[in-house]
Parts: sequence; C-alpha cells; structure tokens
Amino acid sequence: KVLVTIRDKEFELFISEDEILAEVAAMGKQLSSDYRGKEVVFVAMLNGAFMFAADLMKKISIPCTISFIKVSSYEGESSTGKITELIGINEDLSGKHIVLVEDIVDTGMTIESILPKLEKAGAASVSICTLLFKPEAFKGTHHPEHIGFSIPNRFVVGYGLDYDGYGRNLNAIYQLKKED
Repeated sequence: KVLVTIRDKEFELFISEDEILAEVAAMGKQLSSDYRGKEVVFVAMLNGAFMFAADLMKKISIPCTISFIKVSSYEGESSTGKITELIGINEDLSGKHIVLVEDIVDTGMTIESILPKLEKAGAASVSICTLLFKPEAFKGTHHPEHIGFSIPNRFVVGYGLDYDGYGRNLNAIYQLKKED
C-alpha cells in the first residue's frame, strides 16, 4: 500500500493519478458535448478545485471561459458549516451557462450558498461538476449533475484537496488510513 504522512496523519492511496486523469478526460468530453453551441463559463472553486479545473479545461474542446471563486467552510478535518465568501465573480454572467467546478461535494452546503448568487447574476443555467461526491454526507438540495467518483464518507487529500492546507500538491487522492 502506498502511504503518505501529512502533518500528524497517515493516508493511503485511494484513487491513482491515472484513474483521475482518465475520468477527467471523460468528463471533459461529456461537458464539451453537453454545452456545444452554448456560451459557457466554468466557475472553479478555489482552493481545492485548482488541479481538477486545470486538467478539465485541457479536455474541453468548445469555446468557453473560466473564472474562479473562493469560499471557505473547512477547518482541519470537518466542515464548519459557515460559508465565508472571499473572492467573487466580477464578470457578466447574464444569459451564460455556468458549470460550477468543485473538487468535492460532501454536505453540499457550500453549493447551497453559492447557487443563489449565480442565479441572481442572470445565468441561463447552472450545473455542478465535481470530481468527488460523498452521497452519504450530502444534505443539500442541488445534486451534482456531473460526478467523477462517488466515494464513501472518509477524509481525503491530494489533487487539490488538503488537510490544514497541506497535501494539495499530491497527484493522486489519498484517504485517511483506518486505525488498525
């Protein structure tokens, strides 16, 4: 088993880089097909979605733009439940099709706080694209339309996901090692 230590915790390999890149390529192809002929803006959630968004955009074959928003709802291993918007959208979204690009959707509360803002901006449609989805943890009302991997409700790091800011640089996804 491939193990990494981040701060005070051990994580084991969960989804390899090859598996991630293959899924991201398939998602890019599907999104390009779904949005062909439409004016689409990808809105990536920072910090976590930066790697996913970069790799996904390389696989999008239609004209589009990308923008970034940054919100915060995590401290350590658990969501605080409070959403603090840090950086918002500063372009005209009216009449455009928005694809919200997330690294992970667990409770869905971050999305619940952002969607009204995007809809209020006059978007023609808003869909959610996430690399990882935790159905067991999901409490929201806006289910992601595009899901890379459905995963158990375990803590994961790597490929943009972090533990107290560390581990985002890993090229694969690791899950918290179970205590023996």
